[in-house]
Amino acid sequence: MSDLQTLFTQAQADVKTLSERPDNQTLLQLYALFKQATEGDATGERPGMMDFINRAKFDAWEKLKGKDAAAAMQEYVDVVNKLLAD
Repeated sequence: MSDLQTLFTQAQADVKTLSERPDNQTLLQLYALFKQATEGDATGERPGMMDFINRAKFDAWEKLKGKDAAAAMQEYVDVVNKLLAD
């Protein structure tokens, strides 16, 4: 396993131990970066107007279209490290 993959896996564990829940924007950012790193570009249909949460998640992920997995992993690790430092 690469060093980045190890850091990414550790960041996934670390985010679950935060003392405070991150704000919604940060949670969306983490979700989108995780999905981009693990699954690539967003797929499927955009959820309907009344499905606010899943629509926001899909939109956040869709904004990362084209970002490669390694860059998304690194960004995820950076966000988690910043949250841990705060």
